[in-house]
Amino acid sequence: MWSSKNLVRRVAVAITAALTLAGAAACGGGDSGNGSGGDDKKITIGYMAWDEAIAASYLWKNILESKGYQVELKNVEAGLVYQGLAEGDIDLFLDSWLPQTHEDYWKQYGNDLEKIGVWYDNASLSIAVPKYVNDVNSLADLAGKADMFDGEIVGIESGAGLTKATQDKVIPGYGMDGKLKLKTSSTPAMLAALDGAIAGKEPIVVTLWHPHWAYAKYELKDLEDPKKTLGGAEEVTILAREGFSKDFAEVTEQLKKFKMDDQQLGTLEDLIFNVHKENEEKAVEEWLKANPDYLGTLS
Repeated sequence: MWSSKNLVRRVAVAITAALTLAGAAACGGGDSGNGSGGDDKKITIGYMAWDEAIAASYLWKNILESKGYQVELKNVEAGLVYQGLAEGDIDLFLDSWLPQTHEDYWKQYGNDLEKIGVWYDNASLSIAVPKYVNDVNSLADLAGKADMFDGEIVGIESGAGLTKATQDKVIPGYGMDGKLKLKTSSTPAMLAALDGAIAGKEPIVVTLWHPHWAYAKYELKDLEDPKKTLGGAEEVTILAREGFSKDFAEVTEQLKKFKMDDQQLGTLEDLIFNVHKENEEKAVEEWLKANPDYLGTLS
């Protein structure tokens, strides 16, 4: 379960990072190595608070720091990550969902970015309920069961692609307007609400996605989407600022080899979010010790 301390910590980090980005833009650029080549060995990784983004970002922080790089992580909403990449304030982003979830961001900023590679190719958006919720198996069932969920779908960050798809496609597409409203907050808050509801065997409907450790921890049911409002399988793609592959050629080659399957990602996420809460560095170190051959796949 996400503690209130953890939620406050992540919100504070996000606010601080957003202010940092804004300040950098106002001053005409950031200290990310853009324009000065790779000699300074500093790499800034931007990420939003999706769990696979956190896991991948902290994993690569460990990998790069072990090679002598200075790594800064910036936790901001997806739109600010893309903006930061385009403006050179962020060097690297490991959790771009293409071609659907981040389609609008890609259309707006794609010409100014480098696409490095795909590390997970079966990602998907979902809206889910606990398995004990009866008579709700499809998104088409929700409008008629709005009272069961107090007229609310519990969502994540307002800037997330999943949020936009739910608001713009799912709710109008299945006749939920005026019956169910999407409550946006944060990923940790959504997970805390899910955990609390399941502990009390109460009905809840949440926006979620694959891959996610919640599917291993809880018995959940993805609601069928006959109208395909949430799209199909997607690719989790690595993006970089323009010029990154030239400035950091060795790192770019390693990133192109980066792959994770469900078991690898699931065990890493479990260590980060359930075993070593609020100590991502320790969780990554433990995972690498348990997977001694993994780094060899990147060489």
